Order: sequence, then structure tokens, then C-alpha cells
Amino acid sequence: MTSPTKSPEGESYPDPALAQTGLFRHVHKGMTLTAAGLVLAFVLFTGLGPELAGSVFGAARGWIESTFSGYYLVTVMLLMAVCAFIVLSRFGGVRLGADDSRPEFSNFAWFSMLFSAGIGIGILFFGVAEPVFYLDDTGAFGYPNNPHADMAGATAIGHERAIDALRVSVFHWGLHGWAVYVIVGMSLAYFAYRKGLPLALRSALYPFIGERIYGPIGHAVDILGVLGCVFGVATSLGLGVSQMAVGLERLVGLSAGLDTQLTLIAVISAISILSVVSGVQRGIRLISELNIWVSVLVVGAFLLGGPTLWLVQAFGETLVDYAANFIPMGLWFAETPERVEWQQGWTIFYWGWWLAWAPFVGLFIARISRGRTLREFVLGVLLVPTLIIFVWLIIFGGNALYQELNAANGPGTAGIIELVNAWNLPAALFASADGIAGTGAIGWTLSALMVFLLMSWFVTSSDSGTLVLTTILSLGNDDPPQRFRVFWGVVIGLVAAVLLVAGGLKALQTALIAAALPLSGVILVMTAGILVSLVRESRRPRPALERR
Repeated sequence: MTSPTKSPEGESYPDPALAQTGLFRHVHKGMTLTAAGLVLAFVLFTGLGPELAGSVFGAARGWIESTFSGYYLVTVMLLMAVCAFIVLSRFGGVRLGADDSRPEFSNFAWFSMLFSAGIGIGILFFGVAEPVFYLDDTGAFGYPNNPHADMAGATAIGHERAIDALRVSVFHWGLHGWAVYVIVGMSLAYFAYRKGLPLALRSALYPFIGERIYGPIGHAVDILGVLGCVFGVATSLGLGVSQMAVGLERLVGLSAGLDTQLTLIAVISAISILSVVSGVQRGIRLISELNIWVSVLVVGAFLLGGPTLWLVQAFGETLVDYAANFIPMGLWFAETPERVEWQQGWTIFYWGWWLAWAPFVGLFIARISRGRTLREFVLGVLLVPTLIIFVWLIIFGGNALYQELNAANGPGTAGIIELVNAWNLPAALFASADGIAGTGAIGWTLSALMVFLLMSWFVTSSDSGTLVLTTILSLGNDDPPQRFRVFWGVVIGLVAAVLLVAGGLKALQTALIAAALPLSGVILVMTAGILVSLVRESRRPRPALERR
């Protein structure tokens, strides 16, 4: 199979690898059928035998985390080092496209889509729960809730332990994870817009296997990316509707049971399909920008309605603490069994989750980043979402921590810790909101805004995931056929619904984390590929007119 060719006017001829007639017109028929078959087989296995699937995937994940913990730590730190190298080197001025190209989207639209597709739903789900979990000093799960605080001597609930809790939270959601997204997105955008290759995972392998990216190796890598999109978005949607259902129960009295959750999946899937059919410039961009404005209202309410001065102080302390410790924390190798268990359950889990989501999020970031320089791309993707996450986590989590530190019956008795230890994360989020806004009209309005954000962020995750996987299956067409956008949008919703009913979502989540190991190898190859290609490009003499 050969790559797409272009006319002298720059228009692409039809790719011979894509079907030109019939139902599969403009997509790769073999890859589409294979991906759909694998999704069906996986759902049947996980849905019909959730306990067996959970034990199989759990054993695989446990073995990976215990065997490759050090490998994960070193890999993620290496990717951060490459990001720093690109920014500081002469390669930072290279554009993702022709030398005279300029960004397709404004900075505000770009940052909005980065945040909404990349991590928005996660920090709303864990923004209260994770810092509160690290604050607890009881070791409710059989190991220290925050060994970093214990090593610093902050073993009792108090201000120092609260700052340590915030520092560990932003560590897991900060620069390390976004560096993974940077490398994947930068590599895909570079080869697509600079080298004219398809906007697909296979293109990052071009420096090493050349035209063979259009053969079985390229197909296998792209199908892996498609499966990651489907299962990643479906898992988050299936697990997240419980939080939305709890919010609706508080707002309008709807039952938070299975019927409500399935209805939410149907509604979100329908809106996501309408959004992805309308394209990036309309639906996805507009909803992402709306997310940011509503988020500003919610964060502002938590900041002004909560202990404002304490939150500002906590932000400064946490930022300084993080800056001083993020490299040592990233290379910390736990030494005792309890600390090893904590690190595997939290840090290694997070690194695996970032790696597992990187092909999906990275390709979407690449899709919206044409025309930017590598330096602008790295700094924008690495720093801006990280700063937004810091503000969000410290204000949301800080409010809950302050309530626990200043509880009427003594530190740690506000009730949020109990909810988190019982893994009732939706209730913990809304309980924190009640602590600053009460349960009256203001509290109802704040809860309504949070429920809206939960839904809208799921929409942007789903529509961007659908766009990414249809782009892959059409070998890099950034305007893939609409009928397949609808088909895969429906598939994602059905996977979430079926596994929610069958009880297989936890098993699927575990399988995704296990899949991060082979994906990490692909990402390392991507890293080497773009570095090799940049060096080769820098050594190639430019025409005389270009040098003037």
C-alpha cells in the first residue's frame, strides 16, 4: 500500500488504501472491521464474565505495576527532559506545518479544547477526593495515605499535612502527565503537518520503517489507538454517570439508580454525536469554550465563598513546595512494602493512566495545533493546563481540607474524609460545596453548575475521542465521513451502557492501565522518531531563496 499523493496544486488524490465506493467509502475497511470486531469481543468477554475479566486484568496490572514501576518512573521523567530540550534547543522554532503557516485556532479556543479534552472531567471527579484522602492519617486502606507527608514528619492532621496533600495531588495531575501528552501530540502533528504524512499514530514510525507504515505494522498501531479511544472514553463515561446521577438526585429528586445512569449515557452520547458531526470549528470548540466560562464561575464561587485568604496562601505554599520537589518525587523509588504498595496504587496507576490516554488525547491535540512552533506547542500544552489544574485542585481540594481542619468537633471530623474512605466520591464533592454555599438556593445553583460541567466535559471527551478514532480509520483525514462519526459515537455509548449493566467497567479500567505498558514502548519510539527527524531536517540544506 502506498501513501496518499498530491497534485501540483496541493490537493490529495484518493488514498488507494481507502475504500472508494460503498458503505466504507473514505475509510480503511479492513481496519474498521477489525476494530469493531475486537471491541465486540472485548465487551462480550468483559460483560459476560466480569469477575473472571477483573481477575485476569487485575493480575496483569498487578504484575506490571510491581515489575515495571521503576521503568514507568524513568520513562515519564525522560519525556519531561525531552520537552525541556525542545524548548531550549534551536528546534523550538520549527513550525508544525510550512514555515509560513499560522495557528488555526485562537489561543483561548486552543487552551479551552486542550483542557476540556485532556483532563477536565478527571479533576472535577477527584478534585475534592484526592487531597482529602491524602490528608487522612489513619491509613484506612492498609497503607499510609500519604507517605510523602509521613516522611516529612507531618503525621497528624494539620496545616502541614494539608499542604503535603495538595502537593501530592498536583504532582499526579501536573507536568509529568502533560509531558506524555506533549510528546505524542507533538510527534503526530510534526509528521502530519510538516512531513505530509497521515494524521495517525503510524506516521510517528516513519523514520524507522518508512513506507511500511502503510502495511500491517501501521495498521496494528492504529487499531491499538482506536481501541484506546473507545474503551477510555466508555470507561470514564460509565464510571462518571454515577456522579452526575447523585447531583441530579440532589437537584430535582431523581433516583440515582441504574435507569437514570443509562438515560444520562444516552443523552450525553446524543449530544456528543451532534457535536462531532458539526466539526471542530463549531461544536467541539464552542462547547469547550463554554466549559471554561462555567468553570470560571464555579471556581470563583469556591474561592470567594470559601476561606479566600487561606486558599491564596495554600496556593503559594503548594506551588513552591511542588517546584522544589517534583523532580525528587518523580524519581522516588519506594523502599518499604507499605510505601511500595502506595506508590503502585497511586503514582504508577496515574502514570499508566496518562500513558493509556496519550494516543487519544495526543492525536486530538495534534489535530488542533497546526501552525504553532514546537516551542509554543510544548510550553502551551505543558504549562497552561497544568496551571489551570493547580488552581482548580487547590481551590476545590483546599476548601474540603479547610473544612476538615476546622471542623466543630476537631480536625478530621467534618465528614468528608469518611465519604472519601467509603469511596463515595460524588457525595464528597457535593458535601464540600454544601460547606461553603449551604443547601439553599445558592447551594442548589452551585450544584447545578457542577452537574452541568460534569455532563459538558463528558461531551467534549466523547466527541473528541470519536473524532480521533474516525480520523485514524480514515488514515489521517481531519474531516472523516460523518456516518462513521455517528457509528462510533453510538458504539462508545453502547459499550459504556452494556458494561455498566453487566458490572464490567472496573475490569475494563484495569485492562486500560495494563495496556499502558505496550503503549509506553510506542511512545518511546515516537520520541526517538521526532528527534531523529528534527536532526535530519536541520542538516538538510535549504534553497537559496529560503536562506535569504
